[in-house]
Amino acid sequence: EWVLFLGQLPAAPSSARVALWRRMRASGATSVLNGAWVLPASGKHLGLFQQMAVTVRGQGGHAVVFTGRPDGEEDDAIVQRFCADRAREYAEFDDRSSAFFAEIEKETKREKFTFAELEEIEDDFTKLSVWLAKIVARDFFPNEKREGGQDTLRRCEAARDTFAEAVYAREGVHPEECDERSDSKLRGQEA
Repeated sequence: EWVLFLGQLPAAPSSARVALWRRMRASGATSVLNGAWVLPASGKHLGLFQQMAVTVRGQGGHAVVFTGRPDGEEDDAIVQRFCADRAREYAEFDDRSSAFFAEIEKETKREKFTFAELEEIEDDFTKLSVWLAKIVARDFFPNEKREGGQDTLRRCEAARDTFAEAVYAREGVHPEECDERSDSKLRGQEA
């Protein structure tokens, strides 16, 4: 069963339509027609669409929310739309992960084993981790692409850790010392 959102906003300002589109995409909803969005039926999704309907009406638009199931092939077509949406997101994640690996390779070749470079790499890894978590959260019909994304993130983590070890070796610091310093700083802040 599906939750369906039908919404129409005034032509101006366009920012309301863009905000609605972004919110729908962030929730994982897929578009079945212009102004028609669908999510798998759940209390959470129904509540989200009802909230969005109130917002649309508050902006001078019209919105209807209901649950139901289309006949046969249409149901399969909706699932395929979800899978295609997530496939595009996982492909983009793979592209960004490739750039992450390339950056580590470049800095390794240059032997730029500095804490500043490590911090940048750690920030990039955190962004990848957060992004993959968002994709997985809206992946309602998981397949091998989810597992591939998670495998890629594990490889990113391993590459980051290898680079970190090279930085620690270059700087003559043992990772345990960094952990102990961080722990004692935290204890000092708590006191």
